[in-house]
Amino acid sequence: MNNLKISDERLRNICQKYLVKELAVFGSTLTSDFRNDSDIDLLYTFHEKAEHSLFSKVRIKAEIEELFGRPVDLISRRAIENSRNLYKRKAILENLKIIYAA
Repeated sequence: MNNLKISDERLRNICQKYLVKELAVFGSTLTSDFRNDSDIDLLYTFHEKAEHSLFSKVRIKAEIEELFGRPVDLISRRAIENSRNLYKRKAILENLKIIYAA
């Protein structure tokens, strides 16, 4: 992931804490367009037993932003898979990098 330096152990702990099944990065983070002021686009899939409340998403977003030291956009994989925008769906799902998988 370009020059992002994160602790794999901390990422794993966050994902396990919130029952994240898979976390992937996509967008400018994976390209030469990524800059010091860029945010990070993340696609997540929760385990079936995970709490799916807005509060839980806010908490995980805050912890991941602290880990990366920059803003993140946290988007559910299901939302992208169900998107009517075929171009956007294809662009994201075909150009992502999984950074955590349970």
